Amino acid sequence: MERVFVRVPATTANLGSGFDAIGMALDVYNDFELELTKDDSWTAEIAGEGCEDLPRDETNLVLRSARFLFDRAGVDVKGLRAKISNRIPLARGLGSSATAIVAGLAGANALLDRAFNDDEILAMASLLEGHPDNVAPACLGGIVVSFENDGQLWTQRIVPPADLQVVLVVPRFHLSTEAARAALPRQVSLQDAVFNVGRAAFLASALGKGSFDGLSFAMEDRLHQPYRKSLVPGMEEVFAAAKGAGALGVALSGAGPTVMALSRQNDSRLGEAMAAAFAAHGVQSDVIWTKPSSQGALCQFEEKG
Repeated sequence: MERVFVRVPATTANLGSGFDAIGMALDVYNDFELELTKDDSWTAEIAGEGCEDLPRDETNLVLRSARFLFDRAGVDVKGLRAKISNRIPLARGLGSSATAIVAGLAGANALLDRAFNDDEILAMASLLEGHPDNVAPACLGGIVVSFENDGQLWTQRIVPPADLQVVLVVPRFHLSTEAARAALPRQVSLQDAVFNVGRAAFLASALGKGSFDGLSFAMEDRLHQPYRKSLVPGMEEVFAAAKGAGALGVALSGAGPTVMALSRQNDSRLGEAMAAAFAAHGVQSDVIWTKPSSQGALCQFEEKG
């Protein structure tokens, strides 16, 4: 194969209590085209989100991820061109970097006629990202519980409830994962750890059964959100507005600053209430209604004649 097209979904990680362990694919996608070239250059063409800021040379994350896989396979690739169409907001806690990593790996693997299996691709993606909670649902689709043990990645995939809706309220400012990580304490109390363990276990079980009872409490967190609220002005008020407007549960999406809420139906009043709470703190935001995606990264091929 000389050219491959890859579609990768956005993801929302943590879902509150499942810090670094639970992620969900969303029905919003970035599209990528990877093509082997005969010239000695690695270039990226970018449209949409980040088109003015993302690198177009070999330092682009898609190209770096593809080169990582080619190196792992022991294959010397002379040139590669990537065309990137970004719809997922960057640095907002929606897995944009995970889509680039997964697309680079999956696309390069397809160009090598699948030199690596799906588990190996996911392990590489987790290594490059530094944690699996975004890349796992980006690869597999659905809701994924994941953890690493002695270098081995373990995952359990949950089929999302069919009637689950997701509203994303996306502030118009960037928040790097590094900054959000730096805000976390090095140690937490036993009480807070137990608080999260019980809720995360309940959350995974409830979503697996398609039960919405108790999600509001199951998505509560004491391990990361309390420490990140200073980075997201109005976060507590946005949470309160979501619950007041009938959300099933609400959480910071990934490292933030996006706040996501779960709902049984697409009710514009929920997103509007959350956006208004942000606006009261001087934060402008955009509302995106979506739903969980059962489809992970998808590759399609084109032979050049």
